[in-house]
Amino acid sequence: MREKRMIGFYNFSVVLTYIGLAFSIYGMTQALSDNHKIAFLCLMMSGLCDMFDGKIARAMDRTEDEKRFGIQIDSLCDLICFGMFPAIIVYSFGATGVIGNACIILYVLAAVIRLGFFNVMEEKRQSETTENRKLYQGLPVTSVAIILPLVYLLRDFFTFVPVLEGVLVAIAFLFVLNFKVKKPNKSESVVMIACATVIFLKVLELF
Repeated sequence: MREKRMIGFYNFSVVLTYIGLAFSIYGMTQALSDNHKIAFLCLMMSGLCDMFDGKIARAMDRTEDEKRFGIQIDSLCDLICFGMFPAIIVYSFGATGVIGNACIILYVLAAVIRLGFFNVMEEKRQSETTENRKLYQGLPVTSVAIILPLVYLLRDFFTFVPVLEGVLVAIAFLFVLNFKVKKPNKSESVVMIACATVIFLKVLELF
């Protein structure tokens, strides 16, 4: 068998995951440069990429190694896109004191725990069944890609940074609480995309 020139796998689904990661890395630089509108747009674009990479992966004929790699690379990228990136956005707004840093640390720690747990359970699930997942345990990390931009749009109605810190802590607890979240079906996914598009356009109008 011919040895590959590069390690890793590069099918359509993981490339889309990499594109989402690229949006997040660029978004971090924009958040730290106080270009918050661009940062939020990048966060939502990362969420959009994540919404479709799994659907593409399930439609593909993949080897067992490709499936395992997909699980790992998806969670690794999710940790950056929906763990570190939101934390940096919140930090860039001024959550820099003891309370702010505690909120950020708690949030990233909860994201790590959730993604590590998901990796173990998803690999186990895929070894036992070929059925698509119907339920999540706890709040999916990608939900932050909608929640934070929505909080940003409503910022004129409250003291922004304390509320942002509180939202971050609430999301952290929802990441690790053991409750069931129904995975959206096709029609529900369309509604979610429509809502995300409205939020996306509202952020865009702020330029």
